[in-house]
This record gives sequence, C-alpha cells and structure tokens, in this order.
Amino acid sequence: MTTLPVALIQTCTPASPGAAFAHVEPLIRQAAAGGAKLILTPEATNFLIQDRVAREAVLATDDRDEAVLKLRALAKELGVWLLIGSAIVRSGHEGDDRAANRSLLIDDQGAVTARYDKLHVYDVDLPTGERWRESASIRPGDGAVVAETPWGGLGLTICYDIRFPQLHRALAKAGARMIAVPAAFTVPTGEAHWEVLLRARAIESGAYVLAPAQAGAHEDGRKTWGRSTVIAPWGEVVAKLDHDEPGVLFAALDFDAVDKARNAVPQLTHDRDFALPR
Repeated sequence: MTTLPVALIQTCTPASPGAAFAHVEPLIRQAAAGGAKLILTPEATNFLIQDRVAREAVLATDDRDEAVLKLRALAKELGVWLLIGSAIVRSGHEGDDRAANRSLLIDDQGAVTARYDKLHVYDVDLPTGERWRESASIRPGDGAVVAETPWGGLGLTICYDIRFPQLHRALAKAGARMIAVPAAFTVPTGEAHWEVLLRARAIESGAYVLAPAQAGAHEDGRKTWGRSTVIAPWGEVVAKLDHDEPGVLFAALDFDAVDKARNAVPQLTHDRDFALPR
C-alpha cells in the first residue's frame, strides 16, 4: 500500500504578493507540522486584484514574483513538495500583454519541476448579474500537464477547467493518479456546482481530486466559495472544509484505491470512435 499525507490550504488571498505570502506562510507551516508531504494552495495564491492597472503594478514573471520566490524557499526549508495552485504572472509571450494563470509544482529542494497555464478562461454572465471576462487579462495555455512526483503522476488543472471532462480524462490516461483543482469559485457557482463537479471528475478519471480553494470576502471586492475538498477515485468525499474561512485540510491518499476503482470500472480503456451528431 502506498499512501501519501497531503494538505490543502484554503486562503483569502490579499491584493499584494508580500501580503499574500504573509497570509499563506503560517498555513503551510501548519500543514508541514501536521505531516503533509505534498501541500497544495489555491488559484491566485500570489495576489487577487481585479483592477488591471493595479495588477500591472505588481505583475512579474514567475522567477521574479515575490510570493513565488518566498514559497519556493519555504518548500525547501520545510522539505515538502508544494503545488502553488496558481500564480498570476507575466506570460512571457511576445506581443500579448495578458498575464498567465500558472500552476507551479515545487519540489522539496525549492525547484520548479512543472508549470501549467490555465487552459480554459472564465468568460461568463451569471444569473445573479455577475459578469466575468478572464480572457481580457489572462492568456490561456495551450497544453495539458501531468507532473511527476515521488508518489506518481499529478494532473494539473485550474478552476474553470473542472467543467471540461475531456481534460481530466486525458490527464488520467497520461498517467495522473491524482488531479489538482485549485480554484477561486464564485459563491453562486460554488454553491450550485462545486462538489458535484469535483466528484464527477474523480469518478470519470478514477483519480484522487485535490481541490484547494480561495474563500471569503477579498480586498478586491470579490467573494469566493471556499469548501476545499478531497475526493477519492470512487467519488466519495474524503475530507472537506465546510466553510469559507482560511484553514488547512489534511487527508491521506491510498493509491490502492486508484487501482481498485480503475479495475472495477475500466472506462479509461473503453474509448470508441464514433460519428459526431449532425
């Protein structure tokens, strides 16, 4: 039996990288002290700023961002693997001034071992009147990523990606035994869809789903749902923070459960070509 102690960090991230690190650091230390070997933070761990001008003033590449650099040093100090669920950073694409919403996997020596840019940007008009156009400021990525860890493949996704089952299936077929879903879900969509989507993606992929979330009322005016959750490969909730306050969620992943789920329903091997509807 191969088990992995993990911790999900739930934050209410402030509007500057320095303040964001000060907010998340004690939670990560708590997670490491509790025995977690892999620690995951939410989407936009390095800052949450809606105003584009204000964001431009603090935006940096991921090798220069203050919060990212300090988080890398912290992972090395604590001897843990750390997934920065995402950092909002300069994309580095010439001719496109939009930022990247980027996951960064940090090993226990503080090195970046994998990067993933959010594939699906959040452009929606909600029934509540909320309107989001992430594409105006975020450049979508163009490739899926399964990161190698000492415990097996970790599929990387971010927030709105959860609504695209084909991505999660591709990650599972490429070797992911756990899939990260760091998020900053709105309250209306979180209340309606968060848990059911997480459970569906776990069942479909036969993988653990690890979903650390932003939570509460933020400095930039948004409100996020929280409820960080770990889902097992058979679809059951393993652990959950049932609130929208900062906190640490611990869980132990038993990877025998991945094999058991995939052997019971070997759906990943049953793909068939089919004609599209006309």
